[in-house]
Amino acid sequence: MSLRAFLYRRKPESQPQVTIDVAFDNAVYSVRLRRIRQARRYTLRVLAATREVVLTMPLRGSLREAKAFAEKHGGWIAARLHRLPQAMPFIDGVQIPLRGEMHRIAHRLGKRGTVWVEAGDDGAMTLCVAGQVPHIGRRITDFLKREAKRDLERATAEAAQKLGVTYKRISLRDQASRWGSCSTTGVISYSWRLILAPPFVLDYLAAHEVAHLVEMNHSPRFWKTVERIFPDMPRAKGWLDANGTELHRYGAN
Repeated sequence: MSLRAFLYRRKPESQPQVTIDVAFDNAVYSVRLRRIRQARRYTLRVLAATREVVLTMPLRGSLREAKAFAEKHGGWIAARLHRLPQAMPFIDGVQIPLRGEMHRIAHRLGKRGTVWVEAGDDGAMTLCVAGQVPHIGRRITDFLKREAKRDLERATAEAAQKLGVTYKRISLRDQASRWGSCSTTGVISYSWRLILAPPFVLDYLAAHEVAHLVEMNHSPRFWKTVERIFPDMPRAKGWLDANGTELHRYGAN
């Protein structure tokens, strides 16, 4: 391609989001269609983090075929959604984990401040939220993200020191398919939901991503590097396998 053609070529237009409704057993499920150039067949998946049903289809696939495929698998869609943990929105009275320990959200109307933790005489932990009711969810989310960033900055710095490496910066996301990632430029991203897990799980993820600065793969050498700086790796991986999906239900409506 010539330089002129490269500079003036038209950018591909973004595809509008298309959804179809699938009825099964007196319920209707919304399915988002996703056209992928590399796709050779129709596939369905349910995103645990968002409870969204996604149908991936070939670029030249038809809407009629996609709808027929989704309707044929209506029972599968219903079963997968039914198996997901019940959504737990950030509202007054709901219990959520913070660093692996359950805290009850308590709205403190008229109090100063934003979000703080109180410990009861019986050892029960309370996550107190000031302000108006419509702002509870946002304030809890912002608080959890601040706590996650603080803990992850500490854990990442410690892991990097052990390996003698440096990283550019860390960022927080609400990733649906992974708990962390590390770019070749040294930018490390984490899911803020790690603050809901026990501290040893968060520390493991920090060690995992920092180890990618040494081995940008998942080879045996990579896993040995992780375990060298975090010997409790098997327990942390086991906890995530058993409980990771559960963390995505908090804050969902």
